[in-house]
Amino acid sequence: MMDIIQNLALGLDIAFTLENLAYALIGCLLGTMIGVLPGIGPVPTIAMLLPLTYVLPPTAGLIMLAGIYYGCQYGGSTTAILVALPGETSSVVTVLDGHKMAQKGRAGAALSLAAIGSFFAGCVATLLLAAFAAPMSAMALKFGPAEYFSLMVLGLIGAVVLASGSFIKAVGMIILGLLFGMIGTDVDSGEPRYDFGLGQLQDGLDFAVVAMGIFGLAEIMRNLSMRENRLTLTDKIGSLYPNREEIKQSVPAIARGTAIGSALGVLPGGGAVLSSFASYTVEKKLAKNPQQVGNGYAPCLAGPESANNAAAQTSFIPMLTLGIPGNAVMALMIGAMIIHNIQPGPQVMTSHPEMFWGLIASMWIGNLMLVVLNLPLIGLWVKLLKVPYRMLFPAILIFCLIGIYSLENDTFDIFALAVFGVLGFFWNKLKCEPAPLLLGLVLGGMMEENFKRAILLSRGDYTTFLTRPISAVILAIAVGLIVATALPAIQRKRKETFVDEMD
Repeated sequence: MMDIIQNLALGLDIAFTLENLAYALIGCLLGTMIGVLPGIGPVPTIAMLLPLTYVLPPTAGLIMLAGIYYGCQYGGSTTAILVALPGETSSVVTVLDGHKMAQKGRAGAALSLAAIGSFFAGCVATLLLAAFAAPMSAMALKFGPAEYFSLMVLGLIGAVVLASGSFIKAVGMIILGLLFGMIGTDVDSGEPRYDFGLGQLQDGLDFAVVAMGIFGLAEIMRNLSMRENRLTLTDKIGSLYPNREEIKQSVPAIARGTAIGSALGVLPGGGAVLSSFASYTVEKKLAKNPQQVGNGYAPCLAGPESANNAAAQTSFIPMLTLGIPGNAVMALMIGAMIIHNIQPGPQVMTSHPEMFWGLIASMWIGNLMLVVLNLPLIGLWVKLLKVPYRMLFPAILIFCLIGIYSLENDTFDIFALAVFGVLGFFWNKLKCEPAPLLLGLVLGGMMEENFKRAILLSRGDYTTFLTRPISAVILAIAVGLIVATALPAIQRKRKETFVDEMD
């Protein structure tokens, strides 16, 4: 316990510097704004801002990117409640009861419940992150190459199994990401491979270019291809204070949502989306009067909003302690660490303690900033919703191009950005989620390196992954996930969780 207190004291000392406070505020502001604007989301935003981290100190850059991620969970609820249009995927279920409350003149109370639930869940999740970080890092230091390879396999399979959408398409995108990760110079032989004679590809595909293309540029193209609809805003905000009955119903829901989000956020592929849907399902089952659900029932708003924010922050646990990204945002965070020559994994805690604990402590500060930003600035976010997309996207596109060109001052990166933008657009049309591809790209090089090391250490024995106990258990869990997903009952439940609430 004393170690946790000392580590958090170190983190707060780092996070409370003027520079880091400023970047935390910028991240929270950007995250809230991006969450409010439907159709953008944290992944394209963080992808577009990756080049900026080149010129920032590592701690400040990661604090800003983290603020964008969990800030989006706050901002997404604003449009869900006021406009019945979720700014973030994890806010889809918020529409169902949050907008009904707004139609009844309780928009202010709905926004307050969402903010309070998110703040409580974020604080608890940050404490859990601090508590579990050291033990998990210590455990991970005992892992060898075989265990790391198996853990990465589990991470990729978990991301596919627990995510929504087609299982087959997600597997295909994972494999494509792993293949993209093999482009470049072989680390053992020094021979170039799959570079098609292009010198620019000898160092491999630039992570920032791929991420910005398949998320940032593709998202711009997708939104421009859609007919722009006028948003019908709920102008009457009403009192920001929930009534006694709403508070009484919401307190247990917030506690349950926090527990669900904290647990599911750690799982690969879990994240904020799965957590919010799972929390909504629980609150719907526990409702004493089923007729209330979908008609402005406060627990079905407070629970999911708490769950998605808790999950957004506990998803940092495997990324920081094991170097395994559980979702696309965590893959981007690992990309930001690699940009600063920081090797993700358990050694981060000992080699960069200021960055590690400063990032964790900044989440408490960020959650407090978000409460202050979300409630008093509701009027500003409503005005922001009225800005037409056709005026936003040219500025976003120019920002993308400048950011990518500034990486290497090479026009090849611009062409690569365009190629991946077009690919991302068509993958979206084919309903192929690009996030698994990004996970495959990030983990591909590390998987190959650990696979080769494991085979080398075992003198060519490929059964080493099964004869080493920890590695065998991890692979068994991965196989179990695949088998469980194939069961009709599980498939039905996945469909109910992810599709029925969206309809």
